[in-house]
Amino acid sequence: KRVNRNKQSLQEIWDYRSLGRISLLLLNLEEYYFDQDRANHILHKGSHHERKIRGSLKICSKSAIFEPDVISQPIIKIPLRDCIKTGKHGENGANRHFTKEKSGSISLIFSQVYFIKEHNVVAPYKIERGKMEYVFELDVPGKVEDVVETLLQLHRASCLDNLGDQTAMVTAILQSRLARTSFDKNRFQNISEKLHMECKAEMVTPLVTNPGHRGHLSNYQYLLHLNTVADRSCNDLSQYPGFPWIIHDYSRTFRDLSKPVGALNKKRLEGLLTGYQEMPEPKFMYGSHYSSPGYVLFYLVRIAPEYMLCLQNGRFDNADRMFNSITETWKNCLDGATDFKELIPEFYGDDVSFLVNSLKLDLGKRQGRQMVDDVEVPPWASSPEDFLQKSKDALESNYVSEHLQEWIDLIFGYKQKGSCAVGAHNVFHPLTCEGGVDLNNIQDPDEKVAMLTQILEFGKTLAWNNITKLQLHEHYKIHKEAVTGITVSRNGSSVFTTSQDSTLKMFSKESKMLQSSISFSNMALSSCLLLPGDATVVTSSWDNNVYFYSVAFGRHQDTLMGHDDAVSKIYWHDNRLYSASWDSTVKVWSGVPAEMPGTKRHHFDLLAELEHDVSVDTISLNPASTLLVSGTKEGTVNIWDLTTATLMHQIPCHSGIVCDTAFSPDSRHVLSTGADGCLNVTDVQTGMLISSMMSDEPQRCFVWDGNSVSSGSQSGELLTWDLLGAKISERTQGHTGAVTCIWMNEQCSSIITGGEDRQIIFWKLQY
Repeated sequence: KRVNRNKQSLQEIWDYRSLGRISLLLLNLEEYYFDQDRANHILHKGSHHERKIRGSLKICSKSAIFEPDVISQPIIKIPLRDCIKTGKHGENGANRHFTKEKSGSISLIFSQVYFIKEHNVVAPYKIERGKMEYVFELDVPGKVEDVVETLLQLHRASCLDNLGDQTAMVTAILQSRLARTSFDKNRFQNISEKLHMECKAEMVTPLVTNPGHRGHLSNYQYLLHLNTVADRSCNDLSQYPGFPWIIHDYSRTFRDLSKPVGALNKKRLEGLLTGYQEMPEPKFMYGSHYSSPGYVLFYLVRIAPEYMLCLQNGRFDNADRMFNSITETWKNCLDGATDFKELIPEFYGDDVSFLVNSLKLDLGKRQGRQMVDDVEVPPWASSPEDFLQKSKDALESNYVSEHLQEWIDLIFGYKQKGSCAVGAHNVFHPLTCEGGVDLNNIQDPDEKVAMLTQILEFGKTLAWNNITKLQLHEHYKIHKEAVTGITVSRNGSSVFTTSQDSTLKMFSKESKMLQSSISFSNMALSSCLLLPGDATVVTSSWDNNVYFYSVAFGRHQDTLMGHDDAVSKIYWHDNRLYSASWDSTVKVWSGVPAEMPGTKRHHFDLLAELEHDVSVDTISLNPASTLLVSGTKEGTVNIWDLTTATLMHQIPCHSGIVCDTAFSPDSRHVLSTGADGCLNVTDVQTGMLISSMMSDEPQRCFVWDGNSVSSGSQSGELLTWDLLGAKISERTQGHTGAVTCIWMNEQCSSIITGGEDRQIIFWKLQY
């Protein structure tokens, strides 16, 4: 019976009148619906004026709600925090222990009550204050004690000062009720049917997705498809589908689709950039988002008034701030200091109801005393229908078709984050970015709820599973043996690779030519990385050493002789080098290499030595570099706490060599692949294997963007894995031998693979 208000399907937006009079929108944020009972609301109990109103009494975690059957009567909502006494009617002191008197009535004495939807009219809530008593008579007298006990417990929870304590107590009450609830055998359809198993579960309602389209897609259909793939849905106001403004001045010209709304006004942008440059980290240009629940309901208030009342605590917004005019709204987006919103799909659809006050809602009066009614369309549109038709024509025009990809790059693509977002003046507050705030690391319950509320109410950057569709772009054979490592300069122009042919090579992506080749020894190189600043490449070798190469001088710069057997993998973070070796150790070093070739070599200090039972084939660090995961030749995955250099978990994950490992962006899980063909997910905190997916061949390497996994297989295929569906969603043939190494950029928009066929392959993302 647990239902969260946030989980209600927003499909109801399209015709809210199809609902009953009550909906979960009447609940507060993070409030749960517990139970309901048929009951009578008794007015003037015990007097000759006594009368009964038939309806349902609904118990929620923060309120008691009575819904009368007669629509002329308002819905009654009593906040539990405003209750003074709760108990059986007729008891002396509502909070005393129950007596054996068979009373079928519940008494609530309170100081505040809300009246909602009187005569079934959607309007701002009416509030009545002062000490009052309401009596509810349940149809089943035997349930009174249980209902009263639940109300008393929830009342105590609602009166706690600390929000975290409130949440903890409500959760405990909920779990206790669920534990006592058993399956109702009256639901069996046949008397011979028997109960074999009973377990806890939650019903997940699937989001509505667009049907597949074959052949030519219109721009409208293309944008709907991108929103769907990016988990944007009409089922979630905080991730509602995003569409662009198209017409610039709503008279004759198109908007520049290569710029976000905030950058369209040059003068405003100059002020925003000044603030951005003076701002401490984390910097952002726009404090408000281009899509949020408030913005979506700003547009949809005429067809979804109950959602607006829910968001605004029972009130409509100020009449002058309502969606009154399309031209005024665009002007505010262009000139306003804090308004950067885009549009929603309805602006390019066929239904004009969101522009017309067909429900005759009382939305207030503007300063000029005119009532808020239908939305005013631009002068060039003769009606709402004409406006939508001309907007659709503009969206499907040749100009938009030629430039729409530029807007897609801002909203869905590589200009969402990182240096590309900065260059495009597309930097939003970190709270709006997926992964911008790690809620799991916030210990204070009040702070966590406040942060979650901010994220929900102020919008989220469009999510995107970046590596679900890859297309082979270019390939080059630059080595004589298998490629073992790939790293790329920050500007993407230079690609460095290592190979079993013992060479480090630098390849120019722009000129498509080999720029340099260097050999440090006659043994294979196993991996490589670039130090911050792109001035030095570090390589590991089977000759037990780690080599430093100066890109600027084109010469060997330094050598670390740190192991007794081959060095298999290296990592670098914050002037610390992490090296894994077949000598059964992972070592942590402090120090920097010599600044110039030929100078005295720098002394590297050994900070920690993580000992293993067998050779270590791969390592990976979490984003904060506080945890390290190592994979061994015998199939164990080891999770280490780097702050104490201690082993947290040793998990037998694979049969055979562990080929590659990585932490999830939130550091809660470790992903590993092995020679057994398995892709395993392990919980970092407990060390438990929580998921295992099989392929028919070894998976040698992978990249993970937090949503999707792309792995390189023994046969040369790139496999894309759906972690939630526990299946392989895509197979793409690339190399003629095993894929031995893989690299992905920070924006998850570019992938490079190396293989046993001595090739490097450049892959590009398909939208």
